[in-house]
Amino acid sequence: MNPSFVNLARRGFLAAVFTLVPLCAVAQFDKQAWPAKTPTPVLNLQDLQGHTWTTAALKGRVVVLNFWATWCAPCKEEMPTLQDLHDSPQAPVVIAVNVKEPKSRVQTFLNQRQLSLPVVLDERGDLARQWGVRVYPTTVLIAPDGQARWRVLGDLDWDGLQAEAWIKDLQRLR
Repeated sequence: MNPSFVNLARRGFLAAVFTLVPLCAVAQFDKQAWPAKTPTPVLNLQDLQGHTWTTAALKGRVVVLNFWATWCAPCKEEMPTLQDLHDSPQAPVVIAVNVKEPKSRVQTFLNQRQLSLPVVLDERGDLARQWGVRVYPTTVLIAPDGQARWRVLGDLDWDGLQAEAWIKDLQRLR
């Protein structure tokens, strides 16, 4: 085979790889507006500590409602940053909704990772269906007026500037 053809083919291949690699490194999430004609489901949740979270009680606060599972690698990756968000000063309310897993598995996961954010069990997946969740993790950002505004599909660094800006924007809607 002609050596100049091989070099040209190799350069073309490398150019294609270096063109595609940045596309793969782009954000691992997709932020979508909450569908305009879809009402925000009512919240009436009880977390593992027995605390009840209702739409009425959360009125006036930004809520970060995260749907996840222990088998989901991106969920595992973002969970520590959700904990950090929960622990931060002037934090929104962060509620993690585990979908279709037994309490013992979820509790073991939380204990192993020293996570203390509120966790709700969605044993049959009813909540996930109500909120239109089809991808894990999915996080719904709810404004202080109780209306869902954004749905974030995929994992996000909740410690990052992007998430901080979104939450500040929602906090301004008080």
